[in-house]
Amino acid sequence: MNFEVIVTCAVTGAGDTTGRSPHVPVTPKEVAEAAIEAAKAGAAVAHLHVRDPETGKGSRDPKLFKEAVDRVRDSGTDVVINLTAGMGGDWVPDATNPAMPGPGTDMIGAEDRLIHVHECLPEICSLDCGTLNFGDGDNIYISTPPTLRRMAELTLEWGVKPEMEVFELGHIRFATQMIAEGLIAAPPMFQICLGIPWGADQSVDTMKVMKDHLPQGASWAGFGISRMQMPMAAAAVAMGGNVRVGLEDNIFLDRGVLATNGQLVTRVVEIIERMGGRAITPQEARNKLKLRGAAN
Repeated sequence: MNFEVIVTCAVTGAGDTTGRSPHVPVTPKEVAEAAIEAAKAGAAVAHLHVRDPETGKGSRDPKLFKEAVDRVRDSGTDVVINLTAGMGGDWVPDATNPAMPGPGTDMIGAEDRLIHVHECLPEICSLDCGTLNFGDGDNIYISTPPTLRRMAELTLEWGVKPEMEVFELGHIRFATQMIAEGLIAAPPMFQICLGIPWGADQSVDTMKVMKDHLPQGASWAGFGISRMQMPMAAAAVAMGGNVRVGLEDNIFLDRGVLATNGQLVTRVVEIIERMGGRAITPQEARNKLKLRGAAN
């Protein structure tokens, strides 16, 4: 059991959710406001993507990230900023020539995937630790060992903690190898991602197996998607982990009731407290994770 829980709120993501809920933030202003709302509800960490304000689709435009981050920082709200670095790994083979990229492909190298991280210097950024069949179509998320090693080198140089997102056991195996190579500063930080088609299933058994394969001394959190968001949060706390909620992973508070990010954070804080724990502050999270802003 974890009695001192770090709550992360993933406020928007890049998925096709804007047409399903009016609460999913789109503009940098809305993303920043969602992060502030989540922090005031009890989240220590805000995980941010940005979207094209015109189309609502996921974007990797550094200017949009910079505006969102600056708005959060200028608000005076204390929250640990965690920027996605998962954009730029999408490969969709062309239907007539599978050796070539088709519509929807967006592939860039390690340095380009981190341009916005270098410009904004958040305390945390995500690092998706392997390749994955993403959904039932031809979309493949590609993150190769050389790309991951280079991204780890750069974040280590900049003092940004990589949150290693793992979608199956092979991802943990490679992340552990990067730790052994000295590419990841202690304590390593993992996010166990469950329920994403076609990664690991969202169940207590799966979470326990993945948690048991983490290296000694690792800090970890876990999440599930859709209606399994809160059950997987409770399971993570019971197993000694931290939690992630937010509209990136689930848009409902109850059956048929659309949620806001603040409501999802409030709900998970209530669950943590009923289990006898508490959601810790951003500064406590910095100290626990040994982030750049940790107290000496």
